[in-house]
Amino acid sequence: MSSREGNLEAPTRHALDWKSPEFNDEAACLQEMERIFDICHGCRRCVSLCQSFPTLFDLVDDGKTGELDGVDPREFWKVVDQCYLCDLCYMTKCPYVPPHAWNLDFPHTMLRAKAIKFRKGGVGAGEKFLASTDVHGQFAGIPVVVQAVNAVNRTKVARKLLDKQLGVHPQAWLPELASKRFRWSAPKTPVQVVTNGERTPGKVAIFSTCYVNYNEPGIGFDLLKVLDHNAIPYVIVEKEACCGMPKLELGDLATVEKHKTANIAVLAPYARDGFAILSAIPSCTLMFKQELPLMFPDEQAVQQVQEAMWDPFEYLVARHKDGLLKTDFKQALGKVSYHIPCHGRVQKIGRKTEEMFKLMGQSVEVKLNTVERCSGHAGTYGVKTPTHPVAMKIGKPVFKAMAKDEPDFIASDCALAGHHIAQGMAQAGTPAKALAHPLTLMRTAYGLK
Repeated sequence: MSSREGNLEAPTRHALDWKSPEFNDEAACLQEMERIFDICHGCRRCVSLCQSFPTLFDLVDDGKTGELDGVDPREFWKVVDQCYLCDLCYMTKCPYVPPHAWNLDFPHTMLRAKAIKFRKGGVGAGEKFLASTDVHGQFAGIPVVVQAVNAVNRTKVARKLLDKQLGVHPQAWLPELASKRFRWSAPKTPVQVVTNGERTPGKVAIFSTCYVNYNEPGIGFDLLKVLDHNAIPYVIVEKEACCGMPKLELGDLATVEKHKTANIAVLAPYARDGFAILSAIPSCTLMFKQELPLMFPDEQAVQQVQEAMWDPFEYLVARHKDGLLKTDFKQALGKVSYHIPCHGRVQKIGRKTEEMFKLMGQSVEVKLNTVERCSGHAGTYGVKTPTHPVAMKIGKPVFKAMAKDEPDFIASDCALAGHHIAQGMAQAGTPAKALAHPLTLMRTAYGLK
């Protein structure tokens, strides 16, 4: 092995050979975990990122020898259970990722272990249900049912039952079901003329996501209003399934493949027809930009969708650089604390939402406080009974930083992270005056109703 310290080159991501016998060989996986954990123990740069690394280092430090050889390999699963695949260790901290000779890929090794655990039946029914976002969203849009479900879920009795049956922490914030689904109620575009830019396609296909469709359709409506204002015609994609990220986090790769097959068949024609495909949830965008292309590197349609997929603010900032975005902002936003979510950071697009806030600030008052650190929510990790307290602990520095100067708004591209931060700020005695998605704030700044 090379003894060279660190790596000065950009990280290289290798395809995930998840169908190979070796990938699913538990002994081989444990051997790779042992190799990687030994390197991590000697480095410890990632100790502040998430609970996986403190868990690992405590196992080593409390072991018989003070080295990894003093840790029973059966204890490695405790490290795996704390990883929520945010990818920050790979993208921002680890000096030994490829092309370094040590070829260290911590998150994909954790994913491999999660997949083995899932195949062995180590994931309970409650966790599987929590990751089935398109299943428990099916009641959304049915007014009487929605009101009943939301009301019941707010009761202590129901929260105790959710804790017992599904492992949902009684204090964890839970999204409510929407009274109308985004896909059912989204208006058709009034714009007909397609104006392509040097960097941007002039027409947009919206992948609405489970969360926007079932829980917060207002985020989707605000995106449509921004597109309308900028004379960008759009369509809502014909149909969609869950992007697969919740199943990926469980290690349920067979279901990820099923969702991929359903979605790519619909999305690839839009990509080939020159649409920019937009998704307003960073985890969903990342799934199509990174995870699926790494799992299915030889499928041309997957690569086509990858190339056509945009984060909304990545698209809008590029549209501005093409000279095709209106800057007639009218409404001041005041003090805004903005959180950059992990799955936005690892898309390698830069700080596009922050750029847009600064662009707004050239026309109206926007005093921006940007916080770039993990909120701790990480999908189902933030609501599960064993990990919700850990998620709140991880988020404490973010809660404190977001409260700086008593902002008028707090915002995050990840709606789940936004609610998690609002809860943490309230518990710290520094409650947010208002929580709004950045797309909502852009619509507000335009003065659009």
